[in-house]
Amino acid sequence: MKITENEVRYIAGLANLNLTDEEIHRFRADLDEILTHIDKLNELDLTGVEPMAQVLYEAEETATLREDTEVQPLGEALALENAPLPGAGYFKVPKVIER
Repeated sequence: MKITENEVRYIAGLANLNLTDEEIHRFRADLDEILTHIDKLNELDLTGVEPMAQVLYEAEETATLREDTEVQPLGEALALENAPLPGAGYFKVPKVIER
């Protein structure tokens, strides 16, 4: 066992989730399987394999990325035009996280 139920409760608390005991048990098993799989991946011999920063790095001709084009920004006034409660150049929203 790589992860305990207390660790799952701690992670759920960080994510502001209220989990039942059944969900905690299920997530502990799921996370344990994920960590076991990561351990298997860490056993791979990657000698001579260069790290990749971009999957399409070597595929210049077949890359499906669009060309960057410069566009005029939306602007503060236009962005806030339909806001239900704009104020001081920002969107005002109700507080959603209570602790």
